[in-house]
Amino acid sequence: MNAAEFESTLRAEGFDEIVDKELPAEYRAAEHAHPFDVRALVLSGEITLTVEGRARAYREGEVFVMPAGCRHEERVGSAGVRYVAGRRHLK
Repeated sequence: MNAAEFESTLRAEGFDEIVDKELPAEYRAAEHAHPFDVRALVLSGEITLTVEGRARAYREGEVFVMPAGCRHEERVGSAGVRYVAGRRHLK
């Protein structure tokens, strides 16, 4: 699935904000949560998300999903990461 198809699917499923995000190599974010649901397609690079002590790496072509309020850590690989993400804000 390409970015345009993914964005179209996000909109159809009620995601009200679409972002194209790029994070630098070796970026790290301490544990935090977002007040919105997230579904993202990795376009290039790698990001590892750690939830409840379990780490999982996502690479080009893979999708990750995170419900609002899910506490997680982020770690970006040596090549950085770029992804398109939908955010569905709770109403």
